[in-house]
Amino acid sequence: MPPKNAKAGNNPQSNLRPVALADPPLRGDSPPTENTCSTPPSTADFTVLKSKLLSALRNDVAAIFKTELQAALSDNLTSIKSELLTLKTDLSSSISSIKSEVTGLKTTVTEMEQSLSTCSDDIATLQNKVDNLSKECVRLESRCEDLESRARRQNIRIIGVPEDDALSAAGVSKLLMEAFKLDKEPLVDRAHRALMPKPRPVDRPHAIVAKLHYPTDCSDILRRARELQRIKVRNMTISIFPDHTAKTARARAAFNDVRRQLRDIEGVRFGLLFPARLRITYGGQQHSSHDHIRRTKWFYQRTPPLLQRSYTFECHFFQKFFSPP
Repeated sequence: MPPKNAKAGNNPQSNLRPVALADPPLRGDSPPTENTCSTPPSTADFTVLKSKLLSALRNDVAAIFKTELQAALSDNLTSIKSELLTLKTDLSSSISSIKSEVTGLKTTVTEMEQSLSTCSDDIATLQNKVDNLSKECVRLESRCEDLESRARRQNIRIIGVPEDDALSAAGVSKLLMEAFKLDKEPLVDRAHRALMPKPRPVDRPHAIVAKLHYPTDCSDILRRARELQRIKVRNMTISIFPDHTAKTARARAAFNDVRRQLRDIEGVRFGLLFPARLRITYGGQQHSSHDHIRRTKWFYQRTPPLLQRSYTFECHFFQKFFSPP
């Protein structure tokens, strides 16, 4: 730091005082004739003078540092104050915008809560309606299945007739009389092929669906068909089965393997009842899906393992596909 000119009041030379000066002569007294010069300063006086000079120097340096520090701090404080004011302004504007956004979010959340509450109530109502409609749909499906099955009760399916043979209702009546050697031709209301695309010559021909007028004729023909199984007539082999719905046909076909195994068990009689219920007769007792809960323990104690497996499968299958709604 470059030295600065000391002020007049701070000049160390001005602070010096004469040391051990002689007292001035009193009026009326004559000046002394001897020892008129001042005595030289002692070591103690130099020490005092040195300490005063150092103290004055310290005070000057401290004053200079204080002045410069105050000036520097004043500038820095001014800039810091301006920056703080700017930051305060920015924070105030940011807080105001955040408050407005929070207010908007509160409004939105309130509206969403109301909407969700309304939606929850609507969903609960709709769920009840869906449950009721599902039950109604199952009930209607069961009724439609029953109506379709009743409409097909007097139908028979004739398998094995070539596609080239165009048989009408009268032709089917004559074919049935020849196949079963009946006394008279059964009355056939209508007959047609199964509604599918015409197969290739190497494929199996479509079945003929015929509706008999009298239920007795239908039951008699089906009984004879079960006894003969494969019927030879007009140089062809035909088979006749009841005309069931697709659901019933799938359910009855699922028992084919079980029925084939039951044929190998001695003393077992079985039959497939409508719509798809396997009735097993063993040891003079009949067992079916309607009474399996009551007779399960007795049945498992007295029947072969294979028959137990077949019976269990039948009960499970019947409950799965034909349980009441």
